[in-house]
Amino acid sequence: MMTKYVYLFHEGRADMKDLLGGKGANLAEMTNIGLPVPPGMTITTEACREYYRLGGKFPEGLMDEVKEKLVYIEEKTGKKFGDPQNPLLVSVRSGAKFSMPGMMDTILNLGLNEETVEGLAQNTQNPRFAYDAYRRFIQMFGDVVLEIPKHEFEHILDRQKEKEGVTFDQELSAEALQEVIARYKELVERKTGKPFPRDPMIQLTMAIEAVFKSWNNDRAIVYRNLNKIPHDLGTAVNIQSMVFGNMGNDSGTGVAFTRNPSTGEKVLYGEYLTNAQGEDVVAGIRTPSPISKLKEEMPEVYEQFVNIAKLLESHYKNMQDIEFTIERGKLYILQTRNGKRTAQAAVKIAHDMVEEGLITKKEAILMVEPGQLDQLLHRQIDPSAKVEVIAKGLPASPGAASGIVVFDADEAEKLGKEGKKVLLVRTETTPDDIHGIVAAQGVLTSRGGMTSHAAVVARGMGKPCVCGCEAIKIDYEKKLFTVGNITVKEGDYLSIDGSTGRVILGTVPMKDPELSPEFIKLLEWADELKRLEVRANADTPEDAQKAREFGAKGIGLCRTEHMFMGPERLPYVQRMILAETKEEREEALSHLLPMQEGDFYGILKAMEGYPVCIRLLDPPLHEFLPSLEELLVETTELRVRGDNPELLAEKEALLKKVRSLHEFNPMLGHRGCRLGITYPEVYEMQIRAIFNAAARLTKEGYKVYPEVEIPLTIDVNEMKFFKERIDAIAREVMEREGVTFHYTSGTMIELPRAALLADELAEVAEFFSFGTNDLTQTTLGFSRDDAEGKFLNHYLDMKILKENPFIVLDRKGVGKLMKIAVEGGRKTRPYLLVGICGEHGGEPSSVEFCHQIGLDFVSCSPYRVPIARLAAAQAAVAEGEIVGTK
Repeated sequence: MMTKYVYLFHEGRADMKDLLGGKGANLAEMTNIGLPVPPGMTITTEACREYYRLGGKFPEGLMDEVKEKLVYIEEKTGKKFGDPQNPLLVSVRSGAKFSMPGMMDTILNLGLNEETVEGLAQNTQNPRFAYDAYRRFIQMFGDVVLEIPKHEFEHILDRQKEKEGVTFDQELSAEALQEVIARYKELVERKTGKPFPRDPMIQLTMAIEAVFKSWNNDRAIVYRNLNKIPHDLGTAVNIQSMVFGNMGNDSGTGVAFTRNPSTGEKVLYGEYLTNAQGEDVVAGIRTPSPISKLKEEMPEVYEQFVNIAKLLESHYKNMQDIEFTIERGKLYILQTRNGKRTAQAAVKIAHDMVEEGLITKKEAILMVEPGQLDQLLHRQIDPSAKVEVIAKGLPASPGAASGIVVFDADEAEKLGKEGKKVLLVRTETTPDDIHGIVAAQGVLTSRGGMTSHAAVVARGMGKPCVCGCEAIKIDYEKKLFTVGNITVKEGDYLSIDGSTGRVILGTVPMKDPELSPEFIKLLEWADELKRLEVRANADTPEDAQKAREFGAKGIGLCRTEHMFMGPERLPYVQRMILAETKEEREEALSHLLPMQEGDFYGILKAMEGYPVCIRLLDPPLHEFLPSLEELLVETTELRVRGDNPELLAEKEALLKKVRSLHEFNPMLGHRGCRLGITYPEVYEMQIRAIFNAAARLTKEGYKVYPEVEIPLTIDVNEMKFFKERIDAIAREVMEREGVTFHYTSGTMIELPRAALLADELAEVAEFFSFGTNDLTQTTLGFSRDDAEGKFLNHYLDMKILKENPFIVLDRKGVGKLMKIAVEGGRKTRPYLLVGICGEHGGEPSSVEFCHQIGLDFVSCSPYRVPIARLAAAQAAVAEGEIVGTK
């Protein structure tokens, strides 16, 4: 049985994305639900993989299958491929499993040559249209298949326009276009040493191969790396009969969304051009009309389109992005896919579709990508600020950004790496600019609509973007742009507001985001569905309050070392460290005790009714002292001056202490509970401060639940040592104050030994919290700061590691230790509370893993709490589902 490499559209289905790619599966689905889709075929991704496996050769029988399917398409359209009288023309497009905007190039009007162009001119009674179609075909084929730079063709076209004294392509006459075609062919022969291929079958074969090859072009690889798409999937090839939107004023082409992709509002949103071909809309060469105008120009077509939009939404249960062409008053649907949208729109659409009865709450939860919510927690320009608006474009992607103006993607990337905030300003962006968009705070273009490349890519990345701002005139040579009499040079500051389209001189004050009612509702549904609790990492009452507003149910990590850094406290902390005797140490600690008590009082009160996990002092002591280098300089200066012997003696004593505390590897040194073992009085002061605060609040009628956390344990004997002290101090405080309150004590699992001996630790510890930042460092043997700066990128580029393990939890290694710890701990103590408080607690894939291994809670920074709540709900409902709208 030979492998089937080619499917006609009606032979496929929506669930065949792996084989037919996203576009092919969609065309199949639309054909089968009865939409007016121009007939065509899809060559499978398997054929592409086989092509690479054979070292760049077509699999056997592939072209025979293509020819056989062409016959069917010829019958359906009543046209013949390569026929001079009534030629069938096709488009050739790539289509991978995941949408990769602009990564793979399209070839339109394939099948034209000297003879067939005459047939096309005859049939359409429009020679100008026919030659324009041929001219475009040579240009696209030349660019995509023969790899002749686009600008060389553009140059010929521009010279012709100058010669004819016209501004726009569509003003060129049929004769002028024939001259352009002749020049194009000369260019091809000069560049490739061969004439432009005439035989339509050869054209088709070469185009298919070009699509296969484009799977591995630089842009595609950058995009896949950026979006974590595997490199071995391959791409499908879609070959579809052409329909023409440029056959006169009863024809046109456009792109529309079934709802507004920026706000989520339920209105048709899009644009079209009369008498134009598809790439005119997307390339942003002419500025299109809004879709609502179609209602006046072609009412029947508009009516039909509205009904199709409704049908598609209810069929796909999602907002659709639809490409359409009208050929002589007949509507064709070329493509539909789940529309890319801003986070604000994603939330509103998911919410509204539940209210409309179109989808369930579970489906709504899966429609929003948790990472996207970051945008909603995005800054906006403060509405009360006075701003100098110099121009207005289309509001293509929301949020606001300020930065220095840069006109070139490479320069944007370079400055971005140096930590500078830049705004990328271009006439229009192409897929080659993607690295510059990644590095920029936002994007501004002078051409292109809401569906142009810049708009789609920026929306996907959650970056602000203003498009089609025609008032700005860019001069790449001089590196500046002008608006009226204002000149903005490279390096000047500029701001854009992607929600309104405003372009503003200088930097502007920003304001923090507020949550919409739909967002709050969606998160309520998430809370109904999730099993994991979400807590926040917070060290101040203000952070705790913010976390509560974002829906945190407790604090999973309160770091106490931040509290020691205040200017009124540091002197006592340093006195404690420099103390020679226990008495001196306790004297210094007696000053810190009331301050710490005040800290804990504020945080426990802000989180009333919820647990607060307080980690005792974790960093090494030298962090609280001046650096060795600083002290060497100061003592040397004092010695040379010789005018202050007391101060010199004090600084020398300090220097001696700093030297004695100096560690070769402080990360693995005298820190965490090791300090508490050496100097028990430090931890005792903190424990007493926690329980004093709890007693005070209990007396005042508050319900508080402190959890005392011991960091960096490796052995049950450490836990026993501290547990005795914790229980003794708690009893003493409760008796003294005449109150009782609930407390627990547990440990942070951040070293491999602790994970491996969790069954023993759980004999004493009442809860575990994974400190995955340290657990990742100690499991991989990577010092985070050094690894990220020096070699981790090579590991990611070479695919030794798939993800940065400090951002996305390393499930294979660190995850295995976590599993061992959870199983071991719960074997000893079945109801052991287990959570995670490293930065992974707010990262969606890591949250999913925490759900899978049975953790009770995740904890993350307050601003990531909504993301974690959504991710936790998705983990609960998404067994095997695809999350987000990608």
